[in-house]
Amino acid sequence: MLTLFLAISHVRSRRRDRFLSLVSWVSLIGMVLGVSALIVVTSVMNGFEAELRSRILDAVAHGYADLEPGQDWRLWQQRLQAEPEVLAAAPYLHGEVMLQRGGQTLGVELWAVDPQLEKTVSRLAEQMSQGQLEALQAGGFGVVLGEILARQLRLEVGDDVEVLLPRITVTPLGLFPRQKRLRLVGIFASGSQLDATTALVHLADGQRLYQRGEEVQGLRLKTADVLSAPRELAALQQRHPELEVKDWRSLQGSLFAAVTMEKRMVALLLLAIVAIASFNIVSVLTMMVTDKRGDIAVLRTLGIVPGAIRRLFLWQGALIGAAGVTVGTALGLPLAWWAGDIVAALESWTGLTVFDPGVYFIARIPSLVRAQDVAWVVALALGLSLLASIYPAARAARIEPAEALRHEL
Repeated sequence: MLTLFLAISHVRSRRRDRFLSLVSWVSLIGMVLGVSALIVVTSVMNGFEAELRSRILDAVAHGYADLEPGQDWRLWQQRLQAEPEVLAAAPYLHGEVMLQRGGQTLGVELWAVDPQLEKTVSRLAEQMSQGQLEALQAGGFGVVLGEILARQLRLEVGDDVEVLLPRITVTPLGLFPRQKRLRLVGIFASGSQLDATTALVHLADGQRLYQRGEEVQGLRLKTADVLSAPRELAALQQRHPELEVKDWRSLQGSLFAAVTMEKRMVALLLLAIVAIASFNIVSVLTMMVTDKRGDIAVLRTLGIVPGAIRRLFLWQGALIGAAGVTVGTALGLPLAWWAGDIVAALESWTGLTVFDPGVYFIARIPSLVRAQDVAWVVALALGLSLLASIYPAARAARIEPAEALRHEL
């Protein structure tokens, strides 16, 4: 307790060199800015990840069970829906095609689905901004496009668009890719990149386009929880090795992995601010050791052991770090909680737009504060502060009383 009391007295002491005080304040402010920036940026990245997950995973199935040619999908639909992990199953066909209109050609993912069964495995029908998913009728060759895709092709509901499939048709004039004219019957808006890459047709029309007869590629699956779907579908795969069961990560996992990697890299860069502030503590304490050589010598002559001197300066570094972490956390948490409102207020005052809804999928900054993220930021900052105090503390403990007092005289 004596070393803690002395450390508090040294930190609060006003009899200090002005340059030393300036360096101490710079170190404290750097710690505050680093901690608050880490909390805010981590929370905003969590918000982006959660927003992306909710929007994309609402529009896609939780898993896929691919069938072998000749297998009866209706029989497998009944068998899989009887499994405890599967709430619903719907047939699908999937392929990459080209959409062409007015001299403009775009590559898209074409899904052939049954509109009635599709509603049981995804919320795509709820995301229709124009028309309805049920407008896809067998033999009608209608198509539903994502909002961005329809805008890029300048399509309105009722317009026609050509679809080119990577299959060759032999004619007397040569080889040509298969193509078919489709009519736009609906537009969906999921608020994700799916709006720019996805087109849907009726399952029967897809079977004719892909020349699959009555067969389907597989079944789209829905589980109780999309986040636990990978584990549950892995268990399903073990029980049915004759199927190829995949979860949503097979199509969207790389995107979420990229977001996670981006969050880690940004946090690592901001951590450099905290590290620099922590190393400033080395300078502060080193200068303080030089400034307090006489006081240290007096304490040693009074019987204070080197270990106590070492703890004294470790406490000082910890106190400086704790002060910066406390203020930084108190500043960062409100900014993280109300990041969206703060940016919206700045947009209204300045007239600038951070996220244009016509370009981006979101109109305001999302933020999600997680206790574990705040905890690791605080623990890491305190750990770096304590680590930065080790060298000055060890140097102070090596001061010999006689040598120090001789220089003071």
